Amino acid sequence: MPPYQNAFITSSSLLLVLALSLPSFGGEIGKPLPLAWETSSYLSLVAKRTPSTSIRNIRAHQHKKYTRLVLDLNRDAQPASTDQRNDTEFQLKFPNTRILKKALSKTTTNTFPIDLSISRTAKGTLILSIPTKPWKGYKWYVLHKPPRIVVDLYPAPSKKATIVKAPKPPKALSAKTGKTKTPPPPVHIAPPVTSVPKKNMIIVLDPGHGGKDPGALGRKGTREKDIVLKISTHLRDLLVKQTKAKVFMTRKTDVFIELKDRATFANEHKADIFVSIHINSHPKKTIKGLELYHFGEASDPRALEVAARENGTPLEDNGPAWQFILADKLHDKKIEDSQEFAWTTKKALVTYLKPFYKIKDHGVKTAPFFVLRMTTMPAILAEIAFISNPTEEKLLKSSTYQKRMAQGIFEGIKSYIRPLQTASR
Repeated sequence: MPPYQNAFITSSSLLLVLALSLPSFGGEIGKPLPLAWETSSYLSLVAKRTPSTSIRNIRAHQHKKYTRLVLDLNRDAQPASTDQRNDTEFQLKFPNTRILKKALSKTTTNTFPIDLSISRTAKGTLILSIPTKPWKGYKWYVLHKPPRIVVDLYPAPSKKATIVKAPKPPKALSAKTGKTKTPPPPVHIAPPVTSVPKKNMIIVLDPGHGGKDPGALGRKGTREKDIVLKISTHLRDLLVKQTKAKVFMTRKTDVFIELKDRATFANEHKADIFVSIHINSHPKKTIKGLELYHFGEASDPRALEVAARENGTPLEDNGPAWQFILADKLHDKKIEDSQEFAWTTKKALVTYLKPFYKIKDHGVKTAPFFVLRMTTMPAILAEIAFISNPTEEKLLKSSTYQKRMAQGIFEGIKSYIRPLQTASR
């Protein structure tokens, strides 16, 4: 028998086994598919019936002016999601999507701040419905790396009417009837809409290292502690001049500050956000680029090494003991906010710098940095370059580069503290 005939029989037999072992699409269970079907046609049909996207987590938290709903996806939604609104509800439609049971169970708890329901159409489209009653509007957008859908819901203003009784008029006789007139009913007056003064943002900038701790050292003698202080100072000036934020720095001069004192400083100032600025290093001088961190279990071995170096502790001390802290549910919201902060800042920073430099974007990572763990507000740590790379060491010594780096971080902070500004990343 020629080899190609044997191959044909083998593939046909495999297809027959698959057909016998799976329910047929639209037919009886166990009824075989016709052998005339090609494998590519079969796989195409399976792909159409199998959801390509999964909602693996749902989280929500309340901000001062809106409530944010985040749907974490396993991959970018294909086809694209759509929205629809009627008199009673908002709807988001996710074609070819399923939701994991663990994620769905979160929406049924008493602590979940949004009343929503999830249903599925016969064609596999997942529909998320939110009643319009408590909300005046919504805004939603798609984010990438990691893939997720963000929905911001804006509450309807609550106006409580007060009853102001009209003064009782003196009783008078009607000229026609000779009887006393009935006084007019109470007048309902809605209170005037008063503007609530907006609290100025409080931002704490944390230039890494200092004093006896030089931080990472470049091959030409460049010291991390000097560069990050200059960049942080430029960043502070930008924030003070162009926003209404109150800005504090953990150090303004070349002094050594303990990590716990940096975190305490931010907490005592009741900061809204915390930004720690550092410079990376690597044994291989060819490695270059920038990366941003928020607190969490180390996303890879090198992230753990970076955290150990910045924490000033042996590598083994940053392992399971730190990861155990992640079980503390009190920090869930802070970690979620920090994640959004990190991605927003990274996107804005890379976008701003790319016209000027060849930027290697290492993305957003998680690691158990001490200052990120011990601060109580959304916190990120920026490793803005590799001082061990000769090209980036030279750039770091340039005042122009320092100012542009500060401007890039500023653009990220500005985007994050203006939640109504949507950004696709």
